[in-house]
Amino acid sequence: MSVSARGLCRAFCLGLALVFAGGSSLSAQERKVPESQEEMLLSFSPAVKQVAPAVVNVFTRTVVERKVSPLFDDPFFKRFFGEAFGDLGQPRKREENSLGSGVLVSADGYVVTNHHVIENAAEIRVVLSDRRDLPARLVLDDPDTDLAVLKIESDEGDLPFLKFKDSDSLEVGDLVLAVGNPFGVGQTVTSGIVSALARTQVGVSDYNFFVQTDAAINPGNSGGALVTLDGGLIGINTAIYSRTGGSIGIGFAIPSNMVATVVQAALTGGEVMRPWAGVTGQTVTPDLAEGFGLDRPGGVLVNEVFPGGPADKAGIEVGDVVLGIDEKMVVDAQALRFRLATLGTQGKARLDVWRDRMPVVLELPLELPPETPLRDQTLLSGRQPLAGGTVANLSPALAEEIEMPGAWSGVVILEVESGSFARRFGFRPGDILVGINGETIVDVAQLRQALATTQERWRIAVNRGGRVRNLDISG
Repeated sequence: MSVSARGLCRAFCLGLALVFAGGSSLSAQERKVPESQEEMLLSFSPAVKQVAPAVVNVFTRTVVERKVSPLFDDPFFKRFFGEAFGDLGQPRKREENSLGSGVLVSADGYVVTNHHVIENAAEIRVVLSDRRDLPARLVLDDPDTDLAVLKIESDEGDLPFLKFKDSDSLEVGDLVLAVGNPFGVGQTVTSGIVSALARTQVGVSDYNFFVQTDAAINPGNSGGALVTLDGGLIGINTAIYSRTGGSIGIGFAIPSNMVATVVQAALTGGEVMRPWAGVTGQTVTPDLAEGFGLDRPGGVLVNEVFPGGPADKAGIEVGDVVLGIDEKMVVDAQALRFRLATLGTQGKARLDVWRDRMPVVLELPLELPPETPLRDQTLLSGRQPLAGGTVANLSPALAEEIEMPGAWSGVVILEVESGSFARRFGFRPGDILVGINGETIVDVAQLRQALATTQERWRIAVNRGGRVRNLDISG
């Protein structure tokens, strides 16, 4: 047996002797290498029997429209073949079926899965481990976290479910099981270890903060359970890194602490409400850490504070470095955003801050971002360069919603219609309108007034990605 094989064998057996010999706690003091042949022969079976009944298959039916060819809309062809020629290119509806996994998280039938599993579904069905096929309704869909909560009804009493386990209790090297339905072959269990924690650069959802595992995760596993050997739900499998579409041992799960907040919102019949800090910042690099007198890189350097916002009330200043929240380390801006998102919107959170080469402890009020001013969402029309663009007043709430941190005021373009003047002149969603013909634009009402006049030439200033561009357009 090779060194790596011995190490893997030892790692797999690391928690088995503890769990199946009667211990359910996996504290650092109890983790040990198996010492006898009996310990080496222990099985995952008891844990699987406990977990598997709560993991379900999620089937969806989606109706999609596909256009045959853009040539049918071409005026050149219509000129020779008549307007009826365009009718041949009308979108055709087609049904598509997809398969994913889900996890029962309550005895009365609430199921958590991935948003991308049920996205745009016209019909959702859940198949239990005992092969019962039940219709499901969508209770809450949260694309920001790539999570969705479904509800099924059973006439046969309480359903098996998994309890959440604190994802912050995980350590790299802990044994985990992944349960789902890869490639539609049926319920499958794979084992592995926690490869890494707090992965924030994956780019799968808006709240990047993942548990990484080498337990085999493949297409169809999305929405399935990642569990510890005592049967605790530690995460929802959501993505893999792969060049072929199959598992190469790099899988990612949404931590249970985030999943629990979404499920709780579904159980209470409301929307997911997340607090905000009211700051913008950047990750502290090695060079910055040295300049600030920190012994290691990490944390968030505060660049801007929203006046009257939670950070301002807490006493945070530009130049502070946020190192932790509620005694949990913050390594970068994504980690800070995730940690805030798992907290409620009541009370306060402890902030560990580095200021003037000294640690400072502050209390951050947990508040919702305000929607002030109201967004006044408007589709612009008429013969002017922005016709076909949908605009709105920016506020902290809208900035959070469209992922533009720090864009707390002004007028933003939300959508641009295909074939419109706005699209033709190169305007894009996310552009912030700074000025028109030398006049600073403050809100949508002022923008409408500025566009109401006929102009031979338009000079429009746009902030795109932090850089102001000036467009000169002939009327």
